[in-house]
Amino acid sequence: MKIALTGATGFIGRHLVAELVQRGHEISVLARDPAKVNALSWPGIRTIQFELNSSANAAAEVGMHDALIHLAWPGLPNYKELFHFEENLPASYRFLKACIEAGVPQILITGTCFEYGMRDGCLTENLEARPANAYSLAKDTLRKFLECLRERQSFVLQWARLFYMYGPGQTSTSLLAQLDHAIDNGDPVFNMSGGEQLRDYMHVEQVASGLARVVEHAECDGITNVCSGIPISVRKLVEQRIESRSARIELNFGYYPYPSHEPMAFWGDARKFQKIINLAG
Repeated sequence: MKIALTGATGFIGRHLVAELVQRGHEISVLARDPAKVNALSWPGIRTIQFELNSSANAAAEVGMHDALIHLAWPGLPNYKELFHFEENLPASYRFLKACIEAGVPQILITGTCFEYGMRDGCLTENLEARPANAYSLAKDTLRKFLECLRERQSFVLQWARLFYMYGPGQTSTSLLAQLDHAIDNGDPVFNMSGGEQLRDYMHVEQVASGLARVVEHAECDGITNVCSGIPISVRKLVEQRIESRSARIELNFGYYPYPSHEPMAFWGDARKFQKIINLAG
């Protein structure tokens, strides 16, 4: 396939480009700074100059591809900021609409588990979205805009709702990255929340592999939870990381309050995702 991709230099994007190249696809990376892409030394990658707020020329080039994967979304992890729906939402919609009008037949977009809102338990794709912060509201609204657009123009819309990820390249403010830094620094204590919240974690390379499978199977449209389907407490996750590193560090539980923007215990229903990644090819 000829696949165009935004957000290639981000946490997920770097792993996804490598996966797609390994799987034999022809990749074009849309980037504000082509030098940043070139520095990664990806073999055979074409770079397209791209600015989300002025992307008409890029859209014309994207239209010549078999699929577009849209990962780019500036400003994370500031989930509550208004720019998500004041700036990112209209910019993404205009860009995606222009790509569809230019002829790209298939679009895969990464959404977020936060679209489900403040729900506990197992989250299935058929649940009504109840976004509770600006970021998830903007993402869910983008999906609805594109579903309305499909009533006028035919294209495949794949919406991949991401849960929690870890692995090489994760942001320095993420939980495990902070823990690794504390261990590397020889800190005697690691401050954290109470750790009893349940989450759904998956290694970023598994996420990338799954997203590659989704885009390869256009028949798998609509919403897909990209998740393990296995809940794990944050406390257990941290303890497993300490054990795997044979580290000695004391955990100071309850130092931070539980996040107000997340339910206490939730994980994804992974049945649709597992069917997709088990497809031959």
